[in-house]
Amino acid sequence: MSMRFSVLASGSTGNAMYVETASQRLLIDAGLTGKKLDELFQKIDRNPKDIDALLVTHEHSDHIKGVGVFARKHQVPIYANAKTWKAMEKQLGQLSLDQKFEFGLETVKQFGDIEVESFGVSHDAAEPMFFVFRHEGKKLVLATDMGYVSERIKKTVAGADTYVFESNHDMNMLRVGRYPWNVKRRILSDLGHVSNEDAAMALADVVEDKQANIYLAHLSLDNNMKELAHMTVKQVLEQEGHKVGETLRLYDTDPYHPTPLSIV
Repeated sequence: MSMRFSVLASGSTGNAMYVETASQRLLIDAGLTGKKLDELFQKIDRNPKDIDALLVTHEHSDHIKGVGVFARKHQVPIYANAKTWKAMEKQLGQLSLDQKFEFGLETVKQFGDIEVESFGVSHDAAEPMFFVFRHEGKKLVLATDMGYVSERIKKTVAGADTYVFESNHDMNMLRVGRYPWNVKRRILSDLGHVSNEDAAMALADVVEDKQANIYLAHLSLDNNMKELAHMTVKQVLEQEGHKVGETLRLYDTDPYHPTPLSIV
């Protein structure tokens, strides 16, 4: 069986992604209520009781809101780096020792037949990190909540078959929008989020001359639109010589509905 995945939810209201092979089922982040997570699993015809591990990227509530409830209800082990554990532990509630595991920054860990590599990102959290998943020669990248895309990150994620990649905001919408200036400054900073334009430029650097799928993720409800993100990323990729719709395919994610379970 191939590696398959679904972006269960993506955005400031909550984030979660599911990855599976024939022998392993992983949940990455649980930033929604336990009830909502169970509903999302039902929509992709999967049982949350079958999850083998829950990986946490960082301690912001839109990534961990349901972690404690979900782990207790379904008896799932949780993996996060030491600084993230320290920052989020009180928010998760009581957990048994056999549910708490460390997954260090810039390390590789094997989960059954899935190899998972963690990499650090620039974001205003204790020690935020995201993941590369590898299985039978296929490579899936999850990369959101980045203030900017460093050369180190580009090297790590280059040549993937599928990207779930942050395209958080349109610069003009953010600048003229209703957010107070201190929030705008935080989003635009090196510890904030990646714009549509910056996402596209980074993707242009890392995709290679082969088929690849790109899922635009963590879109702002106030400062972006799916159509605008899609159009901007498509235009930049094509300006950089990539064939969108042929070698590259763009997909949307949603804060409330999962993407179809798809092969990497």
